[in-house]
Amino acid sequence: MKIKCNICNILPVILSILILIITIIITNNNPQEQKSILSLIAVPGDNTTVGTTIIKFSKNEIEIGTAMTHTVGSDTININESGIYQISYQIFGERQTFGTYNFNAVILVNGVVLDDTQNETPILKDNVINRMTKTSTVILRLNAGDTLQLGTITVEDIIFDRARIDIEKIY
Repeated sequence: MKIKCNICNILPVILSILILIITIIITNNNPQEQKSILSLIAVPGDNTTVGTTIIKFSKNEIEIGTAMTHTVGSDTININESGIYQISYQIFGERQTFGTYNFNAVILVNGVVLDDTQNETPILKDNVINRMTKTSTVILRLNAGDTLQLGTITVEDIIFDRARIDIEKIY
C-alpha cells in the first residue's frame, strides 16, 4: 500500500514536468512572427500638385517591425521582407474650381500601376466646389526590394490635401 502512495505522489510531478517540456518544445519550434505595421499620414502642404500625382507622406505615425520602411516626406514605401501585406488607405481630394469632378486612387508597385487596385469616385457635375474621400483595402503579395506608392489619377483640378495609408504584414 505504501508503494501505491509513493506512485500517487510522484505521478503528478512527472506529468507536470512532461507538460512543461512539451510546452517548451512547441514554443521553440513555432516562434511567433513579430508584427510589422506602418502608418503614414499626409497633411495639407505635403501634396500641392494639382491633378495626377503620387502622394507624399510627412508623418510616420506608427512604425512597428522592419518589414517595411518609409523616409518622412517621400512618396515611396520600401518593402524589406517578402510576404502578404494588407494595405488600407484613405485619400481626400478637393476640386479647386467649379465643374466636373472625378478622381481615381491606385496602388503602384515598383512604379507600375496595379489596375486591379484602382478605386474611382463617381463623376459629379455641380456648381459647387466638390470634395470627396476615397478609401480602400487591398491584400498584395510583395517581395523584398519592392517599392509601394499611393497614386491619384485625374484630369480635374484637384488637390489631395490629406491622406493616410496603413500597411500590415499579415503573413
